[in-house]
Amino acid sequence: QVQLVESGGGLVQAGGSLRLSCAASGRTISSILMGWFRQAPGKEREFVAAIAWSGGNTYYADSVKGRFTISRDNAKNTVYLQMNSLKPEDAAVYYCAGSPQRWIATLSTNYNYWGQGTQVTVSS
Repeated sequence: QVQLVESGGGLVQAGGSLRLSCAASGRTISSILMGWFRQAPGKEREFVAAIAWSGGNTYYADSVKGRFTISRDNAKNTVYLQMNSLKPEDAAVYYCAGSPQRWIATLSTNYNYWGQGTQVTVSS
């Protein structure tokens, strides 16, 4: 089993930046597909970004492409989400997720491991 703990959320003004971290424990994440999802009040959980085992392959939702960057440090068992040029519509609870499958996945049902989430609030 993998336990995931997110951190780095908070309140930021529109146009600002935040860096989320997801620390994993229980096993190494070097062979786990890692992703970020978010859920705003009254909305379904949506895919944000994913990164393959080696970190060489990434994929982003169109809404964050060019503004967010996902990365991983397998030695530290940690995944990051750098969020720049934040918009009010980016406000949500952000969840870190892990999947044992090799290929990039955007559906939440493909992910077996989930963190508790970290709140991101963007003021206009």
